[in-house]
Amino acid sequence: MDTTGRETLQADFDTFDISEELGFLLEEPLTHLPDYYQVWLDLANNLKHLIETRKLRDLVHKMPLLSTHLLSNHRELRLAHLALGFISMGYVWQEGQHAPAEILPKALAWPFWLISRSLGLPPILTYADTVLANWKLRDPTGEMEIGNMDLIFSFPGGESCRGFFIVSQLVEMAASSGVTGVVEVMHAIKIPDLGGVQRGLNKVTQSLKRMKETFKLMHNHVDPTVFHGKLRLFLSGWRDNPLLPCGLLYEGVSDEPIFLSGGSAAQSSAIQCFDALLCIQHEDETGAFLTRMRDYMPPAHRHLIETLSVGPFLRDFILSHSSSDLCQAYQTCVSALVDLRNYHLNTVAKYIIVPGNQARAMGCPFRGACTALDKTGSGGSNPMVFLKSARNNTQKALILKRPPV
Repeated sequence: MDTTGRETLQADFDTFDISEELGFLLEEPLTHLPDYYQVWLDLANNLKHLIETRKLRDLVHKMPLLSTHLLSNHRELRLAHLALGFISMGYVWQEGQHAPAEILPKALAWPFWLISRSLGLPPILTYADTVLANWKLRDPTGEMEIGNMDLIFSFPGGESCRGFFIVSQLVEMAASSGVTGVVEVMHAIKIPDLGGVQRGLNKVTQSLKRMKETFKLMHNHVDPTVFHGKLRLFLSGWRDNPLLPCGLLYEGVSDEPIFLSGGSAAQSSAIQCFDALLCIQHEDETGAFLTRMRDYMPPAHRHLIETLSVGPFLRDFILSHSSSDLCQAYQTCVSALVDLRNYHLNTVAKYIIVPGNQARAMGCPFRGACTALDKTGSGGSNPMVFLKSARNNTQKALILKRPPV
């Protein structure tokens, strides 16, 4: 790539807040805030113990109402959002599925609302928090691999909780070269440069294959029974959730309850970028849900998806050029996305459907969500129906008739 092309690419990385090495992951997340906010960090750092001993709510009720003005930069705001997001989920779900909190106290709700407004994120724990901004290295000089990575904050669930988030982070990291490929294709279409489009598509394809291989680590590090019975509840929001049908009241923010979805892989900017690039058409409820999930992404990431969604469109470009090689590169890329979605579908069956059936038959071993949310994913959709629809819509993008040579 020439100097001008590299400069253009770097400008896009800056505009869309992308790292060439890490994709959408936040680079070098902070683990400390100014001392003024130590009460937040103390609660978030001890969250597992406070939830398990049922002391978190009492301590939140004693929390002072802090100003947000000492948070001076983006990474401080992201850490504060992460901490308050974890505390909020712990507060709401401390007593399990049978007694969720219906009001978020003002000392938690008001600063969370202000920080969220500054970041352009909703005041709930999102995928952008738990996955993109919730990692650190045990050895700062070591590699980003599962043995050297740890979470900043965690929920009950031990190694399964750690494994769930870190594998998700590694999947996002595997997506990084694909995101670079997306930006390269976007520019190559405008020139136009058929070779550049094909090379970018090949990057996306290889990235999708690495994502699937990385995803397989989930089976070695996450116990389905623990995920289903302990962790999943703490990822659940208060929209389309049968456990909180009336939403959550944010004290001091609104006199009416607020309805927000919990963190979900549908909030992954990488997957939605690939969908937008490949012109995958999601309609009806699936399309509406995915579009709504963009509101839970950092604004710069959302901007990239929106930019791709207004054209020029890759599929039209391919159909207007008589290149069987280019068409095959597109077909291979779409097929790789179908494979990834199929694998995700099977994994969800293993981690939600199967343990849900077991819990109904034998009783839930934990004080968690158990069977109450089996037909509702953490984002509020029916996970199997949604994932099958997304997979089928992806298959429909395959070009049935190749252009002549």
